Amino acid sequence: MQSANTPSANFAAHALCDGDREYMIGQSAIMCAIKRDMARIANSASTVLITGETGTGKELAAEFIHARSARRTKPFVCINCAAIPESLLESELFGHAKGAFTGADQHRDGLLIPANGGTIFLDEIGDMSLCAQAKILRVVENREVCRVGSNRGVQLDIRFVAATNQDLEAMTQQGTFRKDLFFRLNVVRIHLPPLRERLEDIPFLLRHYCGELGSESSSSDPEFSEDSLRCLKSYGWPGNIRELRNFVENLYLRDLPQKIGIEHLPRHIRGLIESKADLPQPEREALLAALFSAKWNKSEAAKKLHWSRMTLYRKIAKHQIPGTPPH
Repeated sequence: MQSANTPSANFAAHALCDGDREYMIGQSAIMCAIKRDMARIANSASTVLITGETGTGKELAAEFIHARSARRTKPFVCINCAAIPESLLESELFGHAKGAFTGADQHRDGLLIPANGGTIFLDEIGDMSLCAQAKILRVVENREVCRVGSNRGVQLDIRFVAATNQDLEAMTQQGTFRKDLFFRLNVVRIHLPPLRERLEDIPFLLRHYCGELGSESSSSDPEFSEDSLRCLKSYGWPGNIRELRNFVENLYLRDLPQKIGIEHLPRHIRGLIESKADLPQPEREALLAALFSAKWNKSEAAKKLHWSRMTLYRKIAKHQIPGTPPH
């Protein structure tokens, strides 16, 4: 087995035979349309370019396409284009013949030849140098690789799926991405929207990740209150789905009640309601907003709500809000 420090550790290869696994979570109109498009193109041989911000699930989309294709019993090889040193690119991808260079004491196939019949996922394709792009272009065009130190080409039956969070069109205009490679990759385009554009999917994603992480930790799945869901939907999620999963994982590392309220959310998310303390909103949410903005000073919070201190204490008891700020 190779160590994690070797260049080849920057890829993953596996067969995805489970066509029923739910790779893309969500029931919003935009996600349903994207899943229909991906299912339709899955059985074609067309090259696919997946775009979207970091954390939107581009690798999962590639797995979705592979798992619903006729290639699903063959390897799915994920190659992180930004992680392989350029000096080792040809040897790592195409393999080498014995004696091709100093240290090449045995024949090696590289990453592409063993993937014959399957799918190659070129992740972060926009981070490749122009020199590396030229080498990948030849393979995408001809479906043929030539091992370093050999004159014999090896024909491959492989499908390419590439992904990037960069604007490749702009990069081609700037001269930092080859136009010919872009046109080869941009046969079918799938764009994954950021989470802030599909907020109605948040409850589905929470349920999925709670089920996944709960089964790993043998914990029961928590329930999210309506006001906590409203707060989560008002957050921008700059890290997209990856950030949401990290949030759920953090919940399972803490001793939380069965029902998650606003007071149990991370401070940077709770802060959203502090700035809205004077706006009309449900009573419990308004009470929490006032308490947070007043730094849990009960007299100050009561003034913000135009309540007496006794009314404030009654409402705190009614909504089962802790007497001290959560950490």
